Amino acid sequence: MINYIKHIFLLAVLTCFSVPGAAQAEPFEQWLAGFHARAAKAGISTETLEESLANIQPIQRVIDLDRKQPEGKLTFAEYRKRVINDRRILDGREMLHRHRETLAEVESRFGVPPKYVVALWGIETSYGANTGGFEVVPALATLAWEGRRGEFFTRELVDALRILDQGHIELHAMKGSWAGAMGQNQFMPSSFHNFAVDFDGDGHKDIWNTYADVFGSTANYLARNGWNPDERWGRAVALPKSFPASLTGTDVRKPLEEWKNLGVTLPGGAPIPVVGGMRASIVAPDGIGGPAFLVYDNYRVFLSWNRSTYFATAVGLLADSIAH
Repeated sequence: MINYIKHIFLLAVLTCFSVPGAAQAEPFEQWLAGFHARAAKAGISTETLEESLANIQPIQRVIDLDRKQPEGKLTFAEYRKRVINDRRILDGREMLHRHRETLAEVESRFGVPPKYVVALWGIETSYGANTGGFEVVPALATLAWEGRRGEFFTRELVDALRILDQGHIELHAMKGSWAGAMGQNQFMPSSFHNFAVDFDGDGHKDIWNTYADVFGSTANYLARNGWNPDERWGRAVALPKSFPASLTGTDVRKPLEEWKNLGVTLPGGAPIPVVGGMRASIVAPDGIGGPAFLVYDNYRVFLSWNRSTYFATAVGLLADSIAH
């Protein structure tokens, strides 16, 4: 059988395969040969390289999605309707009940209440129903070759191959989003290596099919990023008239007593609870006049998962809804 490396270099010489619209001038087969050498140097086994990289080609749909610019911006109210609907709340309550024993074990180990683990699961993949249909290795290879964020995706591709090398998942089952986010909690390969856990103890960190590993990995991520089990994420509040917009945003942090003195109340007008030593920020995703939230340090942990205030606020609101 022809040696894999020689085969790749032969293709590089004989072929100038390219994807329409791709920014990368280097033929894909030539890039792939160079990547093969880099991955081998990084310690990826020959067996994994030959199985994973043989016969792959760039995926035009991945390039299109990477380059697609959002058309307009959803308001938070619109976003909230999309991600926190009645169906998702009801399904979340069902999942909270169905997996209560495993989630309780996860909470005991990591200190993260089940409602937050389930809420993240719900928003990321609708409780595992929509994990993405792209093969992760070809998708990441496409993005690494295409060049716009080449180095980032090259590192992620090496990390993905390392997951295969370690035997956590079979190649055919390694599915994810077009950008390489994998499994029921949508970890990038680097996040997998940093935060995925084998919670059920079977020797595999399986965030694709094993609920215990999905929940444990999510909770481990939150815990490692500073989750405080003694605090909630935040709460809805009412702002006084003429409240300055300059006081909103996570860059502004004040003791709860100060927010109370500035006229911030619960939505019905009752005083906000004040706990000594706690600091918080005011987040108004749609600006002054829209919904406002007093958010604590755990909200910032959500932001470490996804830097969007829409996302972080929705996780907290969904968690509260499914826990009722």
